Amino acid sequence: MGATDSAFAGSIPAIYEQYLGPLLFEPFAEDMAARLRDVVQGRVLETAAGTGIVTRALVKTLPPGLPIIATDLNQAMLDLAAKRLQADNVTWRQVDAQSLPFEDASFDAVVCQFGVMFFPDKLTAYREALRVLKPGGRFVFNVWNSLDHNEVSRIISDIAGKAFPDDPPRFIERVPFGYFDPDRIRGEVQQAGFENVQIEVVEKTTSAPSSREPATGLCQGTPLRAEIEARAPDRLEEITAKASEALIARFGPSSVENRMSALVVTAWR
Repeated sequence: MGATDSAFAGSIPAIYEQYLGPLLFEPFAEDMAARLRDVVQGRVLETAAGTGIVTRALVKTLPPGLPIIATDLNQAMLDLAAKRLQADNVTWRQVDAQSLPFEDASFDAVVCQFGVMFFPDKLTAYREALRVLKPGGRFVFNVWNSLDHNEVSRIISDIAGKAFPDDPPRFIERVPFGYFDPDRIRGEVQQAGFENVQIEVVEKTTSAPSSREPATGLCQGTPLRAEIEARAPDRLEEITAKASEALIARFGPSSVENRMSALVVTAWR
């Protein structure tokens, strides 16, 4: 994974939050928070918190005042998250999930939404989650299913690839949608030391008011943008428009139905 694959800076965090938050992440954030509803004491750690979409869901779901430590590698994402959510029980910290600066057995739950795909060393990140969990605690994370089960994202990935046939940008299929084999995931989580691992397919559907929202979000609010601009800095708007046109061809000129599929993993210490 290159350095640009995890670079969420500049205007990307705001575009990500505005266009991709409601479209891709909020329904799954509610699902993740609901899975921790029975955590009534102790502390919760969130890794790869991004702009705080899961954090906000956790604050609504967990008991008032329960401490949440929300972390991310990208300070720009955390800065936006802190503006969107001001809660006394939430602490924001810039942290690498592969090297957690927390004591052993210090959290009752660790949660990570659509983040582990970005970890260069997933096994180390899983071991760190295990290390900071209390006995009986759980590590809950989700990953996208394959692009075949996430049509809107697949269409936009295909358009970006066709724009550069000799050197197609593959960020979408390589990173966020590149880690979906349940046998591999279970094996790696178990190798890290978790014995009880459950994996569930969760499907959600959202609707974008027009094709422009998902096209802008994925082309300009993710590291795909850096891949496009590295090849042709002046073509970002053109490729965004082509992605929008492809969505219109598939879904029509009005709203876009976004059917999504993800795997939710629960691993117990």
